[in-house]
Amino acid sequence: MRERAALPALLLLFALPVAAAELGGPWRPALGESADPVTIAAQDGTVLPDGADLPPGQGDVATGRALYLQHCLACHGPEGRGGPNGDLAGGLGTLATDAPVKTVNSYWPHATTVFDYVRRAMPYPAPGSLADEEVYALVAYVLSLDGIVPEDAVLDAERLPAVAMPN
Repeated sequence: MRERAALPALLLLFALPVAAAELGGPWRPALGESADPVTIAAQDGTVLPDGADLPPGQGDVATGRALYLQHCLACHGPEGRGGPNGDLAGGLGTLATDAPVKTVNSYWPHATTVFDYVRRAMPYPAPGSLADEEVYALVAYVLSLDGIVPEDAVLDAERLPAVAMPN
């Protein structure tokens, strides 16, 4: 019985492209819809290492700490260390050793890249849900954990590209 049930489905796979070709066009699955330019522009927010295309807004370390406790602690642990999804802080000066510790603060070469990644991929259960000012604040907090920026830092489109990362 199973073989008979599978046969029509198999024939359908071969028949669809043939039927579409007979109608004068290539076969394409009827999935989704074309994105309009406004939708594409809203999703196209790549931030380059030099800071080009950073959005307006700003965020400070204190606000970032509160956001971190709400959105990041469960995965990355207290103060960016010891969580199940990897450390964000620590490891400074270890890259040239036999046991490098690759964290955001020790390994990533540009603070702007941290912003871009956090904005696109975090927080884990709801990527892309943070406002730009929240992302600035979270990045300020993470960078402050190892003293890359001071505890009173405020980051924005002008200050973030000027942050000197250890790597």
